[in-house]
Amino acid sequence: MRAGSGVRELAGARSEGDTIGDSGAVRHRSGARGPDRGTQTPFLIEAGAMPTKQNPPDPAENRPALRVTGLVFSYPGSSEPTVRVGSLSLDAGEQVVLTGSSGRGKSTLLHLIAGLMEPDRGEVEVAGTVIGSLRGSARDRFRGRQIGMVFQTFHLLHGFSAAENVMAAMMFSDRPRSEHKARAIALLERLGIDRPHAPGEDLSVGQQQRVAVARALACGPSLVLADEPTASLDPENAAEAVRLLRETCRENNAALLCVTHDPSLVGLFDRHESLDALAQPAALAGV
Repeated sequence: MRAGSGVRELAGARSEGDTIGDSGAVRHRSGARGPDRGTQTPFLIEAGAMPTKQNPPDPAENRPALRVTGLVFSYPGSSEPTVRVGSLSLDAGEQVVLTGSSGRGKSTLLHLIAGLMEPDRGEVEVAGTVIGSLRGSARDRFRGRQIGMVFQTFHLLHGFSAAENVMAAMMFSDRPRSEHKARAIALLERLGIDRPHAPGEDLSVGQQQRVAVARALACGPSLVLADEPTASLDPENAAEAVRLLRETCRENNAALLCVTHDPSLVGLFDRHESLDALAQPAALAGV
């Protein structure tokens, strides 16, 4: 092959006995069929002349599940902001425990992230969507599909069974209604609830907490927000509850932000942040 000609590939069959000369052309041996005998002339393609088409990278694969930037919120009449967060980001599937003393604004921060309250300044982005850009029912639908919430007191629907509480959350999902019951029961069984048709108020506190976790994951959210999820549990059950919460979020590829004032939970997570550190001058530069 001539220097500088590049690698050539033969795109087309050649007759038995043919050879490729130094020039890259096909030579036909004596008696072999050539172009003058009705065979199709082979053609040569310079390598790289027809590059393989590649799909562009999907930006959804690299976008964070949560990004908070320059967030400030004050209750009316307050002399100091209740929430000040310079920057907080969670990758898809990442799990973080966020600590702060009682009254420090942990629950308020989660309500701001979920779009249940409006910040004075700053921006919250969940799964690539800026919450502040959504209004009314559009925000409600987005929250229902992309954000799961586990509240301190669980907020189960009185008079509804465990399965019905989970199915109620799926009204916001794109999942066909015919699949709601099976999805709810499967989540409850995964979390150790063997009485999915029992009324929520007939379950123990620990069982009610597990129903709340199943409800939070029902729609396959990008982000789960857990507000003091072990506040109503004894230490032994608290550790088990966090283990189940983390495992089921991981299995559903949902990022988890767990806020607590309980220092015993910090060691159960790979990443720990504190509200005090997020409110330090360095974190608030430009806020």
